[in-house]
Amino acid sequence: MPRVAVYNIQGQQVGEMDLDDRIFGGEVNEAVLHQAVVMQLASRRRGTAATRGWAEVSGGGRKPWRQKGTGRARAGSIRSPLWRGGAVIFGPQPRDYGFKLPKKVRRLALRSALASKVREGNIIVLDELKLARPRTKDMVAVLKALHVEDKALVVTAGKEPNVELSARNLPGVTCLTSAGLNVYDLLAHDKLVITKEAISRIEESLIPAEKPAIAQEA
Repeated sequence: MPRVAVYNIQGQQVGEMDLDDRIFGGEVNEAVLHQAVVMQLASRRRGTAATRGWAEVSGGGRKPWRQKGTGRARAGSIRSPLWRGGAVIFGPQPRDYGFKLPKKVRRLALRSALASKVREGNIIVLDELKLARPRTKDMVAVLKALHVEDKALVVTAGKEPNVELSARNLPGVTCLTSAGLNVYDLLAHDKLVITKEAISRIEESLIPAEKPAIAQEA
């Protein structure tokens, strides 16, 4: 069972915490991580590329020249797909590129991403993260006290408006709640700064509840 140090926002160690081995101590499945990242990026695609077909281009109602006797190829419309400015056959149309992975696969990917942070030593656990006011300077001081100089993902248990407002102007820093934690952001940031309460909520959501045993009749 992995054990990590717990710090306060001044960067002082205030204790230690055992992480659930089923989430933070498992194997890192790179294939599943790749599938989860592709799924997230596909869902973000706008899919607005569009072309005009025969029924949508304007003009071309008159035959450009007579059928025979001109020495040129036969043509019935200047909006033919063979002509510049004409229709496009089988061109792209607005569509949704998103797809879904099974719930078990998504959970496995999230567990793998969290385990990779623990294995690399890139997780920092805080006893709590609360700021008295929304001030970027205060958030910079917190990250500096924790020796975070790389891209950081800050995860809180619930909404912390002061933390979110204080961090949104910092390049490379992203704030999420435990419910919004995802594989792409975990892999896109070097450090994971997370509170104890957020870890508890993540463990509750990723560990399936055990079904009660059915008593057998004698």
